[in-house]
Amino acid sequence: MIDSAVWVSIISGVLTLAGVILTNTKSNREIEHKLEVSQAITNTKLEDLTKQVEKHNQVIERTFKLEQAVADMKGGNG
Repeated sequence: MIDSAVWVSIISGVLTLAGVILTNTKSNREIEHKLEVSQAITNTKLEDLTKQVEKHNQVIERTFKLEQAVADMKGGNG
């Protein structure tokens, strides 16, 4: 027969293992949630920056076209 001290050790070990598993599972869920929130924020900021870059590029293109037009006018009148 197995001694009662061995049973107590086995039960303690199983309960400790269960506690560790539950704690790790909860911690992993919290970390995953934080990562999802951070990723959503990053995606939003990236979308905003992309829109700003597109606007900037449009201004640059229009400025280039205006400079070309002014150069053409100067060249045609000069």
